[in-house]
Amino acid sequence: MDKLTIMNEINKVLDTYCEGCFVKRQQVKDIGKTSAHQFCIRTCTIGEQLQFLGNEMNKLTK
Repeated sequence: MDKLTIMNEINKVLDTYCEGCFVKRQQVKDIGKTSAHQFCIRTCTIGEQLQFLGNEMNKLTK
């Protein structure tokens, strides 16, 4: 994959799954913005997918 393809995929995932996510919105209300962000990174399967794409991007820059 090239950088442009990875960036397009990241944007597609964010637009499709993260924009307006009810779970994140509720987490922000219940436990705060920082903790909700950590939830997305550590627990959410979409967060795992975004981390994978980010790692792929990093491999291309090295």
